[in-house]
Amino acid sequence: MALIGGGLGSFIGKIHQMGAALGAGIDLVAGSFSSDPERSRAAGASYGVTTDRCYADHDALFAGEAARDDGIDLVAIATPNHLHLPAALAAIKAGVHIMSDKPATATLAEALDLQAALRQGTSLYALSYSYSGYPMVREARARVAAGEIGTVRKVVVTYQQGWLSAPLEQNNARAAWRTDRSKSGVGGASADIGVHAFHLAEYVSGQRVAELLGDARGLVSGRALDDDCNALLHFDNGASGVLVVSQIAFGERNGLSIQVFGDAGALHWAFDTADVLTMINGDGSTVILRPMSPGLLSSTPLAPGLGNGLIVPFAVLYRDFAAAIGGDMTRIGSVLPGIDEGVRSMRFIERVVDSSANPSGWTTLA
Repeated sequence: MALIGGGLGSFIGKIHQMGAALGAGIDLVAGSFSSDPERSRAAGASYGVTTDRCYADHDALFAGEAARDDGIDLVAIATPNHLHLPAALAAIKAGVHIMSDKPATATLAEALDLQAALRQGTSLYALSYSYSGYPMVREARARVAAGEIGTVRKVVVTYQQGWLSAPLEQNNARAAWRTDRSKSGVGGASADIGVHAFHLAEYVSGQRVAELLGDARGLVSGRALDDDCNALLHFDNGASGVLVVSQIAFGERNGLSIQVFGDAGALHWAFDTADVLTMINGDGSTVILRPMSPGLLSSTPLAPGLGNGLIVPFAVLYRDFAAAIGGDMTRIGSVLPGIDEGVRSMRFIERVVDSSANPSGWTTLA
């Protein structure tokens, strides 16, 4: 595979490389790591990519790889949001499969354009909603689908960080593009981590959000995009939901958790204990499930005890994507998020931001 983005100092680029290698034996062999040729070559060297396969931009990447007998099969897109669409469209034109970081694009209109382009092309497309790759998240999804907690009544999902509590964007590149409308799109925290929470709520509960009442605001002085986002949710089966997202929550590192309450039980999962799923039965008894627990409904894809880092879920997602490329099309849009989930997430961002700017009651996600 090739990587677009993931330049010097990138965290997520290495996660893509290691996850692809661990989960599916995929080698990173090419990339456009930076618009600066020297920095692209330097980043390529850190990934073990030869100089002749380090390209200045994505157009040069696809042209150069198409001319090789051993050219790439897929590309991972790990750039700021505004570059997702042009890179993906170039990949579709080249007939290369795409694993993209979330959100799918910078705007809903762009996501719809991408969806249309994918329908016309031959490229497969997946989104790295990493938390959907955790074995115990998949276990929760399977148990809800099997009716083990009865009919879903309420979903509570929380994702809180504190790293943007101060105006870090003044001297930090990672913070700068995430708080810049021209690079992030219409959402700040809602686009960066809110889409993870939104996707997880639908993924585990098996229900789709029908409408929301949102409150997304920038609470750090001078910040143009939201750094705190809250929403009340109504699901299509009548269930209620609460989504709480913040990047100005002092002391929080990566506080992601989800609770799904049914009429016959409940399930709780948290990132800090990713290898654990807590199930509350209708009689009030509590069961702690781990990857080696008897009676698991979903198979454990990797060795138990590895579930608290990000490499494992990326490995699972790449394993699924490799299977899809190999012909198992049942995975995309089911356990593996695809463009339809990307469009829904972009619609969530725009609706929650619009709901906050123009408070007029509940907003549909149609």
